[in-house]
Amino acid sequence: MNATASNHDPAEIARFDDIAQRWWDPKGEFRPLHVLNPVRLEYIDEGASLRGKRVLDVGCGGGILSEAMARRGAQVTGIDLAPQTIEVAELHALESQVTIRYLRESAETHAAHSPGAYDIVTCMEMLEHVPEPQSVLRALHDLVKPGGHIFVSTLNRNLKAYLLAVVGAEYVLNMLPRGTHSYERFIKPSEMSRWARATELSVVDIAGLAYDALQHSARRTGDVSVNYMMHLRRDS
Repeated sequence: MNATASNHDPAEIARFDDIAQRWWDPKGEFRPLHVLNPVRLEYIDEGASLRGKRVLDVGCGGGILSEAMARRGAQVTGIDLAPQTIEVAELHALESQVTIRYLRESAETHAAHSPGAYDIVTCMEMLEHVPEPQSVLRALHDLVKPGGHIFVSTLNRNLKAYLLAVVGAEYVLNMLPRGTHSYERFIKPSEMSRWARATELSVVDIAGLAYDALQHSARRTGDVSVNYMMHLRRDS
């Protein structure tokens, strides 16, 4: 497996690897991802039916979304640069008897040898962790076939998002390890849309994700002020 990539932050990779063994603990640091996962899964499946599709999960982490998509009948490949995280994903899939191909590889590297290989590409909660998100978006374009679908999610950049996703989640409620997010890397929907159009991707839909930290519940909303998902389609 090729782990060569320039568009990554070693500190970010190390941070997630340090807690890799807790990816599948539904009450641990990754609890928000477990709660958000059903909402994301439905958004993807409604936008582009998963059954029988070739799907790539970029920044797959421990495989929470990858496994859910595989259970919906997709042929899933998951890629991530964190070695221990990928190992956890592989072991959990084996234990769960879910067939998924995992690779320790960046989106850019994977796109170089697998152009147009996928019907659907997902990239959830990763773009705010890389130095050049536009580079990843170009790779997503290249990885999906013409007419194929791309789903991304990230955090908006404004005071409300900072107070809830950084101050609240990391310092007040201790839902996430401190330092998980860097506010300056948050991405406004207008920026994401502009980068998408520059990469010959059409914006099909945008939806907000509301997370209730007290009830540990999540739902799709029309409010994109904090966490949002975007459905893109490759034009050519």
